[in-house]
Amino acid sequence: MRLLRMLLLSALAFVAIPAQADDEAAVKRLTELLNQAQTISARFSQLTLDGTGTQLQETAGQLALKRPGLFRWHTDAPQEQLLVSNGEKVWLYDPDLMQVTIQSLDQRLTHTPALLLSGDVSKIRENFEISFKEAGEVVDFMLKPKAQDTLFDNLRLSFRRGVINDMQLIDSIGQRTNILFLSVKMNEQLDPALFTFDVPEGADVIQE
Repeated sequence: MRLLRMLLLSALAFVAIPAQADDEAAVKRLTELLNQAQTISARFSQLTLDGTGTQLQETAGQLALKRPGLFRWHTDAPQEQLLVSNGEKVWLYDPDLMQVTIQSLDQRLTHTPALLLSGDVSKIRENFEISFKEAGEVVDFMLKPKAQDTLFDNLRLSFRRGVINDMQLIDSIGQRTNILFLSVKMNEQLDPALFTFDVPEGADVIQE
C-alpha cells in the first residue's frame, strides 16, 4: 500500500541537483514531454529504503494513465493493492483486508503526484518551481512546490529518449522510494473500464 498512498499523499524529494526557480526552458520542455503522452501503460518496479539506506520493501505491478486525471496502479501479490481514479473519485482497494477507501480526487498537483503523469500539465507552472538537467538521452526534471502546505518538498522525474523512465521520492522521515517504469507504451487505446471500480460484495467501505 505504501507506493499507492505515496502517489496520493506522501512526501517526495530529490536533492542531488539544485533547482533554479521557474526556469522557462524547463517548464516548456517538461510540458512538451508530458503532453506527448495522452495515455501511458507500463510495468513498474518500486523499491523503498529507510533513511539509512536499508531496504524496507520491494514491489512491482502494472499501471495505466489517461489524461485528464484517470489512473490505475495495480501492485502485484503478495502485497496486492489497487488504486483507481475516474478523474473525480479515487478508490484504494486492499483485497487481503477486503477493504475499499473512497475519497475525492485532490486536483492539486502538489497533493496528488499521480496527476503529474495524467493531469492538466498547464497547472505545473503555478504549482512548482522547475529546473532540469540533460545528459545525452536522459533529461531529469526537479520540481519544488511553491505552496507552504504541500505534502512533498521536491520531486524528480526522469525521461529517456522522450519517454518517462523513473521517479525518485523521499518522504519527511527520510524514506526513499525509487519507481522504475518498464515496457512503457504511449498513446494506445485504453479500455475505459480500467478507470472505474465496483466495490466487491462483502468489502468494508471507508469514505474519506
